[in-house]
Amino acid sequence: MKQVIATLFAVTLTFGAMAQTKKQQDREAIKKMCGCYEVTFNFAETFNYSNDSLYKPSENKVDKGLEWAQLVTDKDDKIVIQHLLQVGNPADPMIIKHWRQDWLFENTDLYTYNANNEWEFQKKSADDVKGQWTQKVFQVDDSPRYEGSATWVHVDGKSFWENTANAPLPRREYTKRSDYNLTVRGNRHEITDFGWIHDQNNDKVIREAGKEDVVLAKEKGYNVYKQVPDSRCEAAANWWKENNQKWALVRSKWDEVYSRNKDLVLEEKVDNKVLYKYLFDDGYETGEKIDALIESFVK
Repeated sequence: MKQVIATLFAVTLTFGAMAQTKKQQDREAIKKMCGCYEVTFNFAETFNYSNDSLYKPSENKVDKGLEWAQLVTDKDDKIVIQHLLQVGNPADPMIIKHWRQDWLFENTDLYTYNANNEWEFQKKSADDVKGQWTQKVFQVDDSPRYEGSATWVHVDGKSFWENTANAPLPRREYTKRSDYNLTVRGNRHEITDFGWIHDQNNDKVIREAGKEDVVLAKEKGYNVYKQVPDSRCEAAANWWKENNQKWALVRSKWDEVYSRNKDLVLEEKVDNKVLYKYLFDDGYETGEKIDALIESFVK
């Protein structure tokens, strides 16, 4: 009997060590998305299903840029990466706060986009997310964008994570298109020997209450992040050192909003001005002002 118990104990320890090794592999893969990158953004509409003979597909879009991915939080169950674009004259570049991605291990609380600036709160079971990481993606003002949970896969020398999530229209589209109101994003993050790839297969969807979703068109996205020396992004790294305290206040307020664990509806504009334009203004530096501003956008 003692031998059986000892064997079971050894097996338990082995599986525990394997699980920890897998989690550590996941963490290392996520953190490999940090650093300085030359990025190529590629988007092309591949198929359209419109009944309108005058339908015009979105033009192919290819952009390049230099992006700094700053590690903000590095905890066992949470990794936060803030992206910053560095543009203009390399001798005196402009820094633009870009998107942010949070990675949470075995997270059960998610906000699913439901079109028209509405996010539906969902509570998953612990079994549903066992071993998984949730990627939460945020706008430039740290308001919600999209999120989903899936398992990192490490096989045949590859490390990748795949998920499908509902999202608002991308910035390159929402000022130009009003014929659809939801993007169903098929996301694949793959770590490579030169950096990483964000591979997307997206549906442009028309969602109306009480009706079935209609897929208007499909889109391919292929964003390549080629790692370059961190010194090339020194201006962005320094900008973050000077500005990170303000954005910590912004994240803290949003965290309080998200912790209410209920459906979230946001105003598109307040006094005819979008949130990020307020927050990019130097007039919003204190927690009191930031809290009041963000609250004014929460319906």
